[in-house]
Amino acid sequence: MSIGRVIILFVCIGLVSFDFNPEIAATEYIEAYKDLAVVEMYRTGIPASITLAQGLHESHYGTSKLAKEANNHFGIKCKNYWTGKTYYYKDDDFNRKGQLIESCFRAYETDIDSYIDRSNFLSQTERYSPLFNFDKTDYTAWAYGLKFCGYATDDNYAQKLITKIEKYNLYKYDTSEDPFRQLIKH
Repeated sequence: MSIGRVIILFVCIGLVSFDFNPEIAATEYIEAYKDLAVVEMYRTGIPASITLAQGLHESHYGTSKLAKEANNHFGIKCKNYWTGKTYYYKDDDFNRKGQLIESCFRAYETDIDSYIDRSNFLSQTERYSPLFNFDKTDYTAWAYGLKFCGYATDDNYAQKLITKIEKYNLYKYDTSEDPFRQLIKH
């Protein structure tokens, strides 16, 4: 039997599935990154719910090319001061002729580096400073604040984050105990 027929056979009997299930992907993503989001919340004051919702959205549940190949879970572009690794792909930048061109994105060694850099990016960039006047449990203010401060161009960005936070109960992580404190207790 040829390899092509074997693949067709597996697909037909359901042993191989090419369907993307966002519910499973979301659950796996949240399980993988919830503690990191909480640690970053305690380190910087950014709500864990916002971090997880942005990670889910920006990385398409961890499955985007940018997340898989560059460990960039938040779609952060290079900026002129970035001196780290880079990754190029076509996103939303156009040249003077109106042609879509490759955008420069930050690339990281690990997912953890992506989370830390995103927290640093928000907490150390002046245009995002108003966000830190909001309570860490006010995910609605944070979501609209991110949009207002220019994090994304999508007019529905805030609502998309809020929908993910409420659908997956991500707000519960905003009141989680610091995982490092839990480790010290044991």
